[in-house]
Amino acid sequence: MKEERSAGVLVFREDDVREYLLLHYPAGHWDYPKGHIESGEVTKETALRELEEETGIQLEDVTLIEGFDKTIDYTYRARRYMVHKEVIYYLGKTDKKSIDISNEHQDFIWLPYEESMKKLTFENARKVLNRAEIFLEKHK
Repeated sequence: MKEERSAGVLVFREDDVREYLLLHYPAGHWDYPKGHIESGEVTKETALRELEEETGIQLEDVTLIEGFDKTIDYTYRARRYMVHKEVIYYLGKTDKKSIDISNEHQDFIWLPYEESMKKLTFENARKVLNRAEIFLEKHK
């Protein structure tokens, strides 16, 4: 089985209501910005690089929230072989509302927690969101 590792950022913004950023992938699912860890990178570097590449949110426009990271793993079929993938997510706060999505995505949306839970395609992504929401509520 092939092994893959990725990192990403679950991004939120707060005005009157806390909203989370979801990206629409060409395969049809809704998820967070993430990507493969490149040689020599640590996971936070990957997460921030991918965030900028996929959304246009630059390092100075996001603050990673200390004390939060969530790792998920899953298996999927890629052509003729199985892949075990591990993804570590960080939680990031931004004030940006306008997003410049990459050609890797079809759309984006900012949604409050409950609506995000309904929009996300995968259970693992909903678990990350739930953990982030609990974390933010405890650390107000």
